[in-house]
Amino acid sequence: MAAFEFTALDRSGKQSKGLIEGDTAKHVRQQLRERNLVPVAVTEVADKSAGGKRPGLRTGRGLSAAELSLVTRQLASLAQSGLPLEESLLAVSQQNDTPRTQSILMGVRGKVMEGHTLADGLGEFPQAFPDLYRATVAAGESSGHLDTVLERLADYTEARQELRQRISNAMIYPIALISFAVAIIVFMLASVVPKIVGVFESTAAELPLLTRGLIAVSDFVRDYWAAIAIVLVSVVFGINRLLKQQGPRRAYHRLLLRLPLTSRLTRGINTARFTRTFSILAGSGVPVLDGMKISAEVIENLPMREAVIEAADRVREGASIAQSLGASKLFPPMVMHMISSGEAGGRLDDMLARSASSMEREVDSLIATLLGLLQPLLVILMGLVVLMIVFAILLPIFEINNLIA
Repeated sequence: MAAFEFTALDRSGKQSKGLIEGDTAKHVRQQLRERNLVPVAVTEVADKSAGGKRPGLRTGRGLSAAELSLVTRQLASLAQSGLPLEESLLAVSQQNDTPRTQSILMGVRGKVMEGHTLADGLGEFPQAFPDLYRATVAAGESSGHLDTVLERLADYTEARQELRQRISNAMIYPIALISFAVAIIVFMLASVVPKIVGVFESTAAELPLLTRGLIAVSDFVRDYWAAIAIVLVSVVFGINRLLKQQGPRRAYHRLLLRLPLTSRLTRGINTARFTRTFSILAGSGVPVLDGMKISAEVIENLPMREAVIEAADRVREGASIAQSLGASKLFPPMVMHMISSGEAGGRLDDMLARSASSMEREVDSLIATLLGLLQPLLVILMGLVVLMIVFAILLPIFEINNLIA
């Protein structure tokens, strides 16, 4: 029995949409007629292709990180309570208010009720459930510990969501401060400065260089503000398009690994993601080589991702994980030592998890330190700009007073 999305009309002509289970589309239409509804469109909730979607389907965007975290925690809780899988999926879908999430979960439930595994059902929606998620669930099903694996996945998705939120929240204040400072400076240049400095333009005395420069900048901002806005938007759009290309993006990521401040932050964030993901996969029984390749996909920095893929090839040839990863010299030495210890002691998943926790704490500390430096620097920079504007206005006044004296 599969899940279908339907659009139907009642006797008054009012349109209604929803989800319903049935063996075939014909069976679903018959059920709708028994409810005194006229079926308009009936579409099976399934997404066979990785990239495309069928007409009428609302699953193209997949699930957000927060939605995936919530769904996983709900499934883990119900699985541990002993509720059958198909009933758990039905209960979770009913607890969610988002139609897209309901459609996806009902589609997964339909595959499970047809006799497929949960991993196969998740595979119908690759945009909602990434490779890591599906591989971990498949390992849990094959080992008979699906409830434990779902609990680990829930912890993992929640930890990733928390890390993403911490980074996003940490950037709110600097971005707001920069935007506010730029808005004030532009307002002063375009509106306030011309009115004040215009008083001195009628004098015969030559204005100071700083004042003349301020007047020129003010006139330029006033006359060409639209062109400035278009140029800025074009630059941002062009850089975004450029960084989507493999070559420029790799060069940019290499630059991030070389700069003093961004290097530690980039290495820390990506190492934490890799080790956390690898620990989940290793602890769930996923083969090491598959786990390394799947974990590499969560690394955003291209040189670091390629280093993990190359390390997986060395591991296939018989080298240790720590030596293979350490050959690139892109990962922190402490993490390599902990992975080596985990390999030797047979506790790889535990040491990977500890490495991830250590790197996450280091990233949090580094972000807090950078923000602690950035905020006063922004205030000082804004103060210097305003001070320069004030000096440009006051210098002609001082010169007039000197001439009168």
